[in-house]
Amino acid sequence: MELKTLPYNFTVCKLMSVGDLPSDADFCFTAKTDEEISLVCKTEDVPEKTLVRDDGWKGFRIEGVLDFSLIGILSKISAILAENKVGIFAVSTYNTDYIFVKEENFDKAINALKDNGYDVAELTFS
Repeated sequence: MELKTLPYNFTVCKLMSVGDLPSDADFCFTAKTDEEISLVCKTEDVPEKTLVRDDGWKGFRIEGVLDFSLIGILSKISAILAENKVGIFAVSTYNTDYIFVKEENFDKAINALKDNGYDVAELTFS
């Protein structure tokens, strides 16, 4: 399975209003529940108004489109990282899963995944 590292720094934050969401940011993941509005985005795209923010995240994604019938993909990756004492913040989209780890653990996470047979490459844009 191939993983692609994302060449950006990310922030996880909480917003007061959906009106505070960045409208044209790349890599913008949002969730709105009865309790909160969460945002994960490139650090450079964090809105001015946040209730709480946690900087210093790096990310990678599982390459390709994952069929909903596939089982255990995120579980296997998170187990490898847990065994290596690396905490994660996972985001799933319609196509695939994104995994974020704190910047200081990024190399450790990538090396652990490589050691367990994952192909890891940097995401490039053409």
